Amino acid sequence: MKKLLFIYNLHAGKGMIQSKLAAVLDALSRRWEVTVHATQGVGDAAAVAKERAGEFDRIACSGGDGTLHEVVSGLMEVPRECRPTVGYIPAGTTNDFAKNLSLPGALEQMAAVAAEGHPRPVDVGRFNDREFLYVAAFGAFTDIPYTTPQQFKHLFGHLAYLMGVLSRLGSIKPYSMTVEHDGKVELGQYCLGFVSNTTSIGGIQGNPAQPIALDDGLFEVMLVRQPKTIFQLQTILKALTNVESDEKGLVTCFRASQVRMISDQTLAWTLDGEYGGEHRVVEIQNCHQAVSIVYGR
Repeated sequence: MKKLLFIYNLHAGKGMIQSKLAAVLDALSRRWEVTVHATQGVGDAAAVAKERAGEFDRIACSGGDGTLHEVVSGLMEVPRECRPTVGYIPAGTTNDFAKNLSLPGALEQMAAVAAEGHPRPVDVGRFNDREFLYVAAFGAFTDIPYTTPQQFKHLFGHLAYLMGVLSRLGSIKPYSMTVEHDGKVELGQYCLGFVSNTTSIGGIQGNPAQPIALDDGLFEVMLVRQPKTIFQLQTILKALTNVESDEKGLVTCFRASQVRMISDQTLAWTLDGEYGGEHRVVEIQNCHQAVSIVYGR
């Protein structure tokens, strides 16, 4: 039997993996010789994935998107030919990236997919000297996922994020930015921006006008200007859901493999929903088909 490393975060989401751990391990063990590792803290999943990548044919991980982010980041530190395939058993609060993978609903069924499914290549983003799997973001509300206390997420789930947004509506602030991509330059005052490779951000499922492919070497980039009225806010929400520019110029959307953003001040960024540091200049590059992740179908 081939070897699989199972990395799990016992504290992700509402701790749902605790009661299902035996069933998950049973599903994995039917196809693989399984080694188990419980994460010991922030950064542990990345370190273990990096250090032990060469020992296994597949790494399955269970937790939130942050756990998957760490595993992928760790694998990006080893040569491409040494990266095992990745299975994901989402057990977090929002599980944005999982919505791209057509996974079943129950943890046992997702474990069976992680064990038996066929992996497909996906792109990975390089953000200055770090990696992200599905979104890098700056501006209004993007810090809510990592500033919302975990206990609050456990109690209220998606409502925790909504309540955080409502508490900030009066403090939206624009930033002067220069955005370079594909020989073009965008200049503007933006209060929010995403560089993404996903159909779901912050628990909100998009309905893109053009299909989003996780392996096409391109990011979807969305830049949002400050809304002045409730009607402009509605226009912005529609444009973000459709991932396309609006006629009034409130939202600018494009696809690119490389993006350089220069702000007039240092901005806080999030990478896959986790704090990504503060930067004035960022270089974002698409690492085409850098890892392979198992899909549901």
